[in-house]
Amino acid sequence: MLLYIMLGSDNMKKFIKGIHKREIFRSDKGYVIGIFKVKDTNDEELELYVNKTITFTGYFADLKIDDNYVFYGELVEHPKYGLQYQVSEYERLKPNDSEGIIEFLCSDLFKGIGEKLARNIVNVLGNDCLEMILEDKSCLSLVPKLTNKKAETIYNTLYTYEESHKTIVYLNEIGFTMQDALEIYNTYKAYTMNKIETNIYSILDRIEDISFTKIDQIALNMDISTDDENRIKYCILYVMQQLTFQNGDTYLTFDEIYENTCKYLKLEIDINIFKSYLNILKEEYKIITDYEKYYLKDIFDSELEIIKKVQVLKTIKQTKYKTLDSDIKELENYLNITYNEDQLNAIKTSLTENITIITGGPGTGKTTIIKGITRLYQDLNKLSLKEAVEEIALLAPTGRAAKRLSESTNLPASTIHRFLKWNKDTNEFQVNEYDKAMQKLIIIDETSMIDVNLLGNLFKGLTDNIKLILVGDDNQLPSVGPGQILKDLIKSNLIPTIKLNLLYRQKEDSYINQLAEEIRNNNLSEAFIDKKSDYQFLECDSVNIKQSLENICKQLIEKKYNYKKFQIMAPMYAGIVGIDSLNKTLQEVFNPKEKNKTEIESGDVIFRENDKILQLTNMPDDNVFNGDIGVIEKIIPANVSESKKNEIYVDYDGNIVKYLPNDFNKIKHGYIISIHKSQGSEFDTVILPISKYYKRMLYKKLIYTAITRAKRKLIILGEPEAFIYSVNNNEEYIRKTSLEENLKKFLNKN
Repeated sequence: MLLYIMLGSDNMKKFIKGIHKREIFRSDKGYVIGIFKVKDTNDEELELYVNKTITFTGYFADLKIDDNYVFYGELVEHPKYGLQYQVSEYERLKPNDSEGIIEFLCSDLFKGIGEKLARNIVNVLGNDCLEMILEDKSCLSLVPKLTNKKAETIYNTLYTYEESHKTIVYLNEIGFTMQDALEIYNTYKAYTMNKIETNIYSILDRIEDISFTKIDQIALNMDISTDDENRIKYCILYVMQQLTFQNGDTYLTFDEIYENTCKYLKLEIDINIFKSYLNILKEEYKIITDYEKYYLKDIFDSELEIIKKVQVLKTIKQTKYKTLDSDIKELENYLNITYNEDQLNAIKTSLTENITIITGGPGTGKTTIIKGITRLYQDLNKLSLKEAVEEIALLAPTGRAAKRLSESTNLPASTIHRFLKWNKDTNEFQVNEYDKAMQKLIIIDETSMIDVNLLGNLFKGLTDNIKLILVGDDNQLPSVGPGQILKDLIKSNLIPTIKLNLLYRQKEDSYINQLAEEIRNNNLSEAFIDKKSDYQFLECDSVNIKQSLENICKQLIEKKYNYKKFQIMAPMYAGIVGIDSLNKTLQEVFNPKEKNKTEIESGDVIFRENDKILQLTNMPDDNVFNGDIGVIEKIIPANVSESKKNEIYVDYDGNIVKYLPNDFNKIKHGYIISIHKSQGSEFDTVILPISKYYKRMLYKKLIYTAITRAKRKLIILGEPEAFIYSVNNNEEYIRKTSLEENLKKFLNKN
């Protein structure tokens, strides 16, 4: 007899039938990797596994060792772990012959039921005994010497065994995917139906991967009232989350929460009733209020963690080094360098103070200072290289920035997520307030890119016995997530801050950094239109940008350009000169269709071997991160691939990552990328189209960020008036944050 985990299971689908032998891994959300002994299959490709074991993966509820199952799915090859059976649906098999039922009843599932008693039950009730017990447990009274307690145990175990599957089938019926249903059941177990019936929205309290919009649609289909109290309360939280991440705010006002909630729900809610809902959410510790400011709890807590860490580091005694000046002089001689006054101040402050900020534009020597600090710290503390690696943590928000740090210091560097041992399945950090990192010198580069939640989690995972150095350029774009950390910390005037102004990076006749400095200081000169050794502004109308860009790129190809050192970037994706349109044009310039190049279609995109590719999400298991750039090494079409699916292999500096169709949305062409995606990167040559069509995205910080990505050559292509407009446009959205204010409030108290 089959117990169905999916409605309408089609027995013509490919399957393997057998026994679950061993569990290798199980996530909190029900994702399992295990070993399965195959007894039967209808898939010719898998016949060689009959009476052998195979590794399987999938989402399951209450998968039991030594139970019999039918798995529906397909054989796939994982780039790291080899061949695996990927389960999409499954059925649990209950035995229907007497010996199988006896073995089932005396298994570990039924505590205290031995073989003799199990055989008596089958002898008295027959091979239909399992169904009979579920229908009417009193039938067990017919079995001699079976106590009421053991009868109750048998019924309850069998009922629970069956109920989990009924619950998951029900969740599928009302609109949840199999993965969602399993995650819900694995979270709430026997209380699942109670959650659904009493307050389906409360699922959102513990499960982040299911959206409010999905729950809301299912709830409405279940005839929940449009003005249901729970619907409004959870919609308030949803609206607050959307607004904070859309605008980068750390707190919101009552009016914007009220207006956006009413707009989403298409309801007119009495303002006093709405306030009562906010009060309930406050009492439930889901939101925090501070006078007229409304915070999501996690954002408020993260901001508080930052304040607490700064407060502690400010109160701990400074470190004194008697020979610091002479040690720096020795370092200068060793490195054959002479630090300017600001750089000397930055190095001394970083080594004596417990928390320091170093800020400056491109070419002002930030990397040189980090190298000096790490080297001097090793010498002053007499650390071997091994000890230095254990005691110093060099961190950055992106893999590219971390790689640059490592190259400049000859020490290991890491992304913050990797340092904190982020578990992507649970979205939790294993380095935290209960298990802190033990490093003593922490240097964080590209701090402007870090949002309040990430920095709060980092600070929770650090001990108080540290020296913390925050490095970045406060004129760059703020983080994608909520907050403006670097700006607020600097404006508080409570942390020693060294601002670097003198340009070092390039030759004296270099113009790129001079242009960046002019933009920083709101003092753009007319020289921006003139050609320089490392800079050129090519004037053309917006309608001619595409053709002009093609011509420039053809010249670069003739010069045998290096794709890793050259990048085109633009402010917007949409429009005739937007990123999406230009990527299609540039693909034909840099990598035209050829007979010997395999290509595949994915939606309206054609992926072709040798294409330049941009990674869009973090995939830490594959060591590839948001913003990484690679090249398609090979494409294997579905008709010849072992997985029977299209496969794309992308080379990221020697790290080959395999993508199947479900992952194709994680990459796009990288011939031209957004300025936001370029953060944390540097390129020898940058080409920047500038057009009136970009007007709504043309503002100072965005253009400044683009310009400061170029190290050796910058070409701006387009309309001078659009460029002038952008550098003079300071009217960016001002984020609502309270870190600066609260730092002053709490630290000045002490």
